[in-house]
Amino acid sequence: MEKSPSPIPIPEKTPPQDLPEASPKPYKKSFVTTLMEAATLRSPSFKEDTYFISQLKSSEKKALQELKDKLMASYGPDGECAMWGIPLLGGDEKADVILLKFLRARDFRVSDSLHMLEKCLAWRKEFSADNVAEEDLGFKELEGVVAYMHGYDREGHPVCYNAYGVFRDKDMYERIFGDEEKLKKFLRWRVQVLERGINLLHFKPGGINSIIQVTDLKDMPKRELRVASNQILSLFQDNYPEMVARKIFINVPWYFSLLYSMFSPFLTQRTKSKFVISREGNAAESLYKFIRPEDVPVQYGGLSRLNDLQNGPPKPASEFTVKGGEKVNIQIEGIEAGATITWDLVVGGWDLEYSAEFVPNAEGSYTIAVEKPRKLSPSEEAIHNFFTSREAGKMVLSVDNSASRRKKVAAYRYIVRKSALV
Repeated sequence: MEKSPSPIPIPEKTPPQDLPEASPKPYKKSFVTTLMEAATLRSPSFKEDTYFISQLKSSEKKALQELKDKLMASYGPDGECAMWGIPLLGGDEKADVILLKFLRARDFRVSDSLHMLEKCLAWRKEFSADNVAEEDLGFKELEGVVAYMHGYDREGHPVCYNAYGVFRDKDMYERIFGDEEKLKKFLRWRVQVLERGINLLHFKPGGINSIIQVTDLKDMPKRELRVASNQILSLFQDNYPEMVARKIFINVPWYFSLLYSMFSPFLTQRTKSKFVISREGNAAESLYKFIRPEDVPVQYGGLSRLNDLQNGPPKPASEFTVKGGEKVNIQIEGIEAGATITWDLVVGGWDLEYSAEFVPNAEGSYTIAVEKPRKLSPSEEAIHNFFTSREAGKMVLSVDNSASRRKKVAAYRYIVRKSALV
């Protein structure tokens, strides 16, 4: 039997004298800092299309019908014209969603949309894209590391994570990109990851019709991956229009922010509204805005480990913030004798002190230091631990941010299992 007693978070303010004194000099931002902040600011959030025909403008409805007519003229009623198992001339709402994606990608210019669609159909046939999701391409060492689908965002979009820092290793780079054939195989694997994500979409008006892309730029080798990156970008732009609702870049180095600031004026408002630029060290804070902590991978300040998803939907976490100069105690009460409590706890960008203790209810009993106070580095992953009590009491999890002025996002979850002997 499981029990989830209500925890009592108790923030403790550190006296002001314990904090470093503020400098009396006015703070002047550097040029690079100003650019970083400008790049971090998002444009108004991207509003995804609902794909309800009733909400289209009359000109857009006309363009959709024209595209259908041209497709029918090209392929005929019995022609092979389908994507992701959906006949494009079937006349149903799923086909409309796909056609509207191609129209939106070309600003509802019918001829351009038809050309893009026909090229995509030809590419999918030549590439055998409909079968790639089930193939074994032999990239086990890259799964869960370089590109992988993992969980959902707060609105239900599947999330795809990308991280290419491992290719700084020359041996790894040569193994994957050493010649043209290896590069082609990698591109096929990368398409496979995306196709698996697309298979999770609804293709339904009002449903989930796009994914979220999270790209980790930490240690990414720019020059070495230029060819592969350009080919991936070209493939996705040409054949997967409007499939990404938001692109979140994390661990962004200063030069990327500089480049983004320079090119931003040339991007459309719609494109800019999909981008989120997050500086190095702010991954958890940025991701929590869109993805719940239990769905964020542990390496990015979340609670989710790759194997967790094999056990069904993750247990929801409680979110809180730890202010600068503050110590927070999370008290989990109502733990009975013989019960086992298991907990996960994380603070984005840690750099603070953590401890855990069990406090018995009975007078005269001693508090048990389950985890002694220790400083956690910014790169530490989530705490995962358990404790079996010999007597009734409460567990107190403490995070002490008194040495910092920076506010940090945090999350925890727990479960209490009573003893089978009770």
